[in-house]
Amino acid sequence: MKLKQLEGILGSIQQFSNPKLDLEQYPTGPHIASRLLYTAENTFGDVNGKVVADFGCGCGTLGIASALLGAENVIGIDVDLQALEIASQNAENLEVDLDLIYCNVKNLSLRGYLIDTVVMNPPFGTRNKGSDMEFLSVAIKVASQSVYSLHKTSTREVRFDVPQLYQFHKKKTVDLAVDLWRFVP
Repeated sequence: MKLKQLEGILGSIQQFSNPKLDLEQYPTGPHIASRLLYTAENTFGDVNGKVVADFGCGCGTLGIASALLGAENVIGIDVDLQALEIASQNAENLEVDLDLIYCNVKNLSLRGYLIDTVVMNPPFGTRNKGSDMEFLSVAIKVASQSVYSLHKTSTREVRFDVPQLYQFHKKKTVDLAVDLWRFVP
């Protein structure tokens, strides 16, 4: 699948109608999601035929992208039941399989699962300090091959477009500088 085709498909995914501020729910847009997964597969071979876990899967964008790029199995994990419902509907609409687990990533126990690759857009840790590092710590423990994670930064490696979602947001949209990191456990 070509990059633009993947981005186009991801553009049809339903996102949060009422994101939860305490969970720092910011949707992973189709532009950044397609590039993250396309890089993971076409540069490192970390998706096709692999077991991929999407930590804090939200509406399922990264997990669905993994499935579209040929992941053998995709596991989406989130602490928000409403997000999991949206992810389930998105997967059904696009006719891809996602195994969805209702769980706080910090308390995750994946006995019996061999996870090759973890993909995630974790909370940036701006509301709950250190939450991004908690996600990363668990991801590195369970991934046998690689972890792809977006983290807020002051340098401009990748642009993350944050739409006006919460009452305190003054602008319609804000470009946030984030880094895309690849970790090898």
